[in-house]
Amino acid sequence: MSRILLIEDDDSVRISLSKALGRYGHDVVSASTGEEGLQLCRDRSPELVVLDLMLPGMDGFEVCRRIRVTGTVPIVMLTARGDDIDVVGGLEAGADDYVVKPVEPRVIDARIRAVLRRGTPDQSGQASATFGDLVIDRAAMTVTQAGSEVALTPTELRLLLELSRSPGQVLSRQQLLESVWEHSYLGDSRLVDNGVQRLRSKIEADSAAPVFIQTVRGFGYRFGPV
Repeated sequence: MSRILLIEDDDSVRISLSKALGRYGHDVVSASTGEEGLQLCRDRSPELVVLDLMLPGMDGFEVCRRIRVTGTVPIVMLTARGDDIDVVGGLEAGADDYVVKPVEPRVIDARIRAVLRRGTPDQSGQASATFGDLVIDRAAMTVTQAGSEVALTPTELRLLLELSRSPGQVLSRQQLLESVWEHSYLGDSRLVDNGVQRLRSKIEADSAAPVFIQTVRGFGYRFGPV
């Protein structure tokens, strides 16, 4: 049973979605405001947060940013539109995935389970690997750089594992979308681009001149450390 925090101001949506996710086997605690949600996030330590972007007062973008200041808990955002502005804004704030309203419980349950799977141990059989000052321990699911642990969200960690599995090999956005996010629609490639951007900000000395994750224009990304 997964501990889920649902932050949603619409009473009918919050109640119905809480009940539906409960039927799918999740332990759900809910909040109707961003402030209440942040407090519950601190007190209850959920395994995943489902966050509506259009909250009154403190909106979901700010809630997401505040969670990301100190935490790596996965966040699935709810957006009333699939517009790039909302989706990209949420991803840049630190969300891992998104679902467009009206929400189908089976769809969000599938997204929740996919996100949570990203934090499970790597089964590739590969041990730890060292690339310069970056050490990736696939068994322990940890990453250290210059001797210090790098705090990665499950999505960022899974993305790094996929990219570093075959150094020098170019992976398309579609390949990464399917292997990391378990999406099949290429229109969601913004998930990949934003994921790479956030990962670079944590492991690259200069994310504008990346050493580890290189862009192959028009195709995808290559893990190519010096």
